[in-house]
Order: sequence, then structure tokens, then C-alpha cells
Amino acid sequence: MNTLLPILVLLGIVVFLALRLRSILGTRDGFEPPRAPNPAVSENDGPAFSTVEKGEDRDVTDHAEEGSSTAKALFAMKRVEPSFNVSEFLGGARGAYEMILMGFEKGEIDDLKPFLSSDVFDTFEEVIQSRKDQGLEIDAEFIGVREMALADAAFDEDTKTAEITVRFVGELTYQVTNNDGDVLEGGSGNVKRQKDRWTFSRVMGANDPNWQLSATDE
Repeated sequence: MNTLLPILVLLGIVVFLALRLRSILGTRDGFEPPRAPNPAVSENDGPAFSTVEKGEDRDVTDHAEEGSSTAKALFAMKRVEPSFNVSEFLGGARGAYEMILMGFEKGEIDDLKPFLSSDVFDTFEEVIQSRKDQGLEIDAEFIGVREMALADAAFDEDTKTAEITVRFVGELTYQVTNNDGDVLEGGSGNVKRQKDRWTFSRVMGANDPNWQLSATDE
């Protein structure tokens, strides 16, 4: 793996969202998890991937039950792109979750457009505009991700499109006020637990190494 390739680091960022976005955006179209060599495949292994196919790749089996459709999809992604690493992907997804969630809550999604599929962006935009039309304002601060797990994965052999669904449980302070300043939901110090299932997608083996948020659900 060429270590000189741009690496999008989404963890450990503690500055304001706008500064985070300026440091991450540019020509990228999504989030790129840090890449690392696949420990189950040496440079001389060739296309057989024998250790991976036997389920000995802990990078997969630590996150998906061996023999499950999810594990098979992850193995298929690795066959197309041996440098793909599930654990590193999840690290990037954790950082993307905070960045995208808070951008949505604060109504600041224009700079998030490269990280979102067109359908997700349009949906976010509609919700934000609806809040504005109702005169609602949200004051939110992210506390942290309390739980996160890989929920599902799928791979299209024809298009090489990978989809990975991640389950998040995040916590944030949350307050909704109207134009008169009345608190309609939450309040000072109120902690909201946010549960989400987000699906990220990417064409494996493509020159673009970045993933996009393609679907959201609770």
C-alpha cells in the first residue's frame, strides 16, 4: 500500500465543526478510513486468499459471524481490494457519524455534501428547511458514541459496489426553541440518546478511496 496516498483521518478531531470540515474536504467525495496492510494476506499470496476464505481473517470475524452473509460480503470486498480493512473502516465511520450528525442538527450541511449521497443530502435539506419554516432552532453538542457495531454488509459482484451498515448509539445535549425563545424539547443539560443505522457505500477497487453515507434509519 502506498503510504503516500492521502489519508482522511476522522478521529481525534476536537476543533469546531467548520474547522474540521475545512481540514477534511477538498477534492474528496466521502470519508476515507485510514488504510493498513491486511495481516491475513502477504505480498506473495496472490489471488487465492486461502487464509481469508477459511475464516481466519480476524479483521472480518471480529465484526461478523463466520459463514454469515455479512462475513461473506466483507470477504468479497477484500478479494477485490486486499488493502480494505474493516476495523479501520469502522474507525472512520465513527468520526464521520459525529461530523455528519452535528452538521445536520445545526443545519450546516452544505459543506457535508461530498460526504452524502444525493438522496441523503436532499432529505437532510428538506428537514432543515422544514425546521426553518416552523421557526425552530436546535442547540446541540455532541457528547460521544456510546455503542457502535457493524450491523450488515452487502456486495454486488457485478458493479463492485459495497454497502456496510453500522449501528450507532450516540449521546448529545439537545434543546429545541421557537422564535419566541420557548423551549419545546430538551433543555439545558438535557442529554439525548440518538440511535441510528447508517449505510455507507463505495465501489471497491475504484481510484476514489472514499465512502459516502447512502442511507439512514433508526
